[in-house]
Amino acid sequence: MISQSFGAALRLLLAAKILQYAVFDAFQIPFFATVIIILALIWLYTHKSGIKTIVWTDTLQTFFLLLAVMVSIYVVKDSLSFSVSETITSVTNHEYFKIFDWDFNSGNNFFKQFISGILIAVAMIGLDQNMMQKTLTCKSKKEAQKNILTFSVFLAVAQFLFLGLGVMLYLYAEKFGIQLDMENGNFINTDNLFPMLSLNHFGIIAGISFILGITAASFSSADSALTALTTSFTYDFLNIQSKTSKEKVKLKNRTLFGFSAFIFLIIMLFSESKGDVISTIFKVAGYTYGPLLGLFLLGIFTKIKIYDSAVPYICILTPLVTYILNYSFINWYNFDFGFMNIFVNALLTIICLLLVKKKDTALNPNTISK
Repeated sequence: MISQSFGAALRLLLAAKILQYAVFDAFQIPFFATVIIILALIWLYTHKSGIKTIVWTDTLQTFFLLLAVMVSIYVVKDSLSFSVSETITSVTNHEYFKIFDWDFNSGNNFFKQFISGILIAVAMIGLDQNMMQKTLTCKSKKEAQKNILTFSVFLAVAQFLFLGLGVMLYLYAEKFGIQLDMENGNFINTDNLFPMLSLNHFGIIAGISFILGITAASFSSADSALTALTTSFTYDFLNIQSKTSKEKVKLKNRTLFGFSAFIFLIIMLFSESKGDVISTIFKVAGYTYGPLLGLFLLGIFTKIKIYDSAVPYICILTPLVTYILNYSFINWYNFDFGFMNIFVNALLTIICLLLVKKKDTALNPNTISK
């Protein structure tokens, strides 16, 4: 739950920063008030209908998000006077379209990115409480499988579109001489590039599409996470099914408020961080989702029984050890774990869990045979 809270908070941070730049700065509304407004709006339309609300709103949010990126790509292509083939060629030939980094010491090394990408996808999506509860709303196993596959296709298309748009934004800035903030040879405040160009250079249609898209993105991640966290916590820890109707409502509202406050604190904690929020999300995910991934792998591949009382301490210890190891390797060997910190974290979790296992345990023969 802590892992998902961090993930939802950092995704909401990106959207909140952009909405602050695009809308709320004009009204001199402070950033903390922007975050409170967003969380309050989410609470208003989710506290009654729960996960049913999320299924419908996510569909609309996905539509507006994809609409925003496609309109932006068209506007940039038109502004650069490119044909479709010229756009593809310019994007793929640009230095920022570098896909493979073979430097083994680099945090962006291909093998590190590939392995960590698989692990992060399993941890952040496959083990995500939000995704699980959406899948449980399907009427049958076949519908659930179809839902997962459809989601994967849309996610891949959206990622590809956004990556292409990112390169096109820099092409646009280069052509029209738009100065970007830099520090030590690297761009800073890159999260503001898209809103700055959309609102000041791309015209009113692109600006409106951008506002709709980024609003959809912010609500899509936060509302589903808050609802899933509230549902899971009240059922798994507070035994809500045994309460009366009035007690259930009070308990859900208090839990929802508690998680909203926790997410608010995380957002404010990371609000002053430099660089792009996306990289921060995946780096933090390596530390918060690593223990969860380790528990999952050990549970699915073995029948090992462990002392439950030791699990919380291990899940707190291993991220700290992973951070210390990564810091040490960078300073001693100029070797950066990068997003592979999730692999190191999960591995350390498994090792620690094996050290506290009970004696009468063995590998799961059914899982191994598969």
